[in-house]
Amino acid sequence: MSSSVANTNSGLVTARLSPMATVGFIVGTNIGAGILALSYSSRNAGYLPLLVCLIITCFMCTITMLYVTESCLRTKGNHQLAGLTSRYLGKAVAWLIFFGIAANSYGALTAYMSGSGKILEGFFGEMGLTRTMGSLIFFVPAVGVMYVGLAALGVAQKVISIGMMAVITVLVYATFVDVDTDVANLTAANWTLVVPIFNLAVFIFGAQFLVPELVRGNLETVEKLPKLIITGMALTLLIVAIVPASIIALVGLDNLSEVATTSWGIKLGSWAFWVANLFALTAMLTSYWGLGGALFSNIFDHFQLGSETNILRRILVLAAVAIPPFLFNYFGMGGFVDALYFAGTFGGVLMGIIPMLLLRRSRASGDQNPGFVCGWYAHPIIQNIIMATFIFSAFYEIAAQFGLLPKSW
Repeated sequence: MSSSVANTNSGLVTARLSPMATVGFIVGTNIGAGILALSYSSRNAGYLPLLVCLIITCFMCTITMLYVTESCLRTKGNHQLAGLTSRYLGKAVAWLIFFGIAANSYGALTAYMSGSGKILEGFFGEMGLTRTMGSLIFFVPAVGVMYVGLAALGVAQKVISIGMMAVITVLVYATFVDVDTDVANLTAANWTLVVPIFNLAVFIFGAQFLVPELVRGNLETVEKLPKLIITGMALTLLIVAIVPASIIALVGLDNLSEVATTSWGIKLGSWAFWVANLFALTAMLTSYWGLGGALFSNIFDHFQLGSETNILRRILVLAAVAIPPFLFNYFGMGGFVDALYFAGTFGGVLMGIIPMLLLRRSRASGDQNPGFVCGWYAHPIIQNIIMATFIFSAFYEIAAQFGLLPKSW
């Protein structure tokens, strides 16, 4: 299980993550229910532009995760992104990072509360289960595992992620042996929409905020962590590439439903609808754990609240993470959540840029020699290419919001 050496700077304690739990953490956090809308969102661009963007984004985000890994290992204490940013880039930038993480997390967690309620109502509505009751049922394991801590999150992420991959394997196999599946549906492409599709992909692979948690769980074996990060991101790429491919091959670009569960259910039968919705529910749960757990840790670090082992303090921070999304969902505060998503969008872009700055500053003024150092991919030219790509992505998003450029859908 876990060692329990408290860190006086952040209040966070170390907790050992096994290799499979580490990989599961990455896959489980990245594979949210949004993957089921990925095929629909690419209906105008086509599958090939989507695939290219997924590969490029995965590559860039994996590199920036390794930048954050080295920065963490050069810094004493179990700091999160907010704490690292404060240490190397100043409090003003740390507030921007914290706000971006919080906005993105609250927006996503609210969506998961809403989506889980809908799915459970669909499963058990005839037995009297309401949407609010479904959200409450989802709320219990989502928050309960978070309360126990990082080690419990790692075990849960590993188990559920394995289950998700098994479910997806069944659905994809059934899709590709179906008589209506046509691989030619994957060849249509509108390359003029590559950039907005790239923006969409950024937020599938944008797991830089998760790295400090992974480092905190692998302090005894830091030399293995880079390979585990690459493995987790590669598995994520495999899943997010094959799910929309199977849906588009099955129904074509012109017949896509907004949620893949509907497309699967219509073409493969009601069993696929149920299985796909089960996958969506577990995907929401694992993403809730990843996003919620990272927000929990960033609150402790950013506000320097002291030891996370203090029960009252832990409950209060957990309430700050978990209760607002439930209330946003319960009271139907869609406009506020949309604002959070918009802010979270720029937080995601910012987190694609900050790792380069953290790497440079930590190499110049870090506290200690790290157990891992980035290789050729840390060359300044590569850093600048990645930074320029994310900056361009942000400007494109601004222009798209004002209707000056096309959105991904």
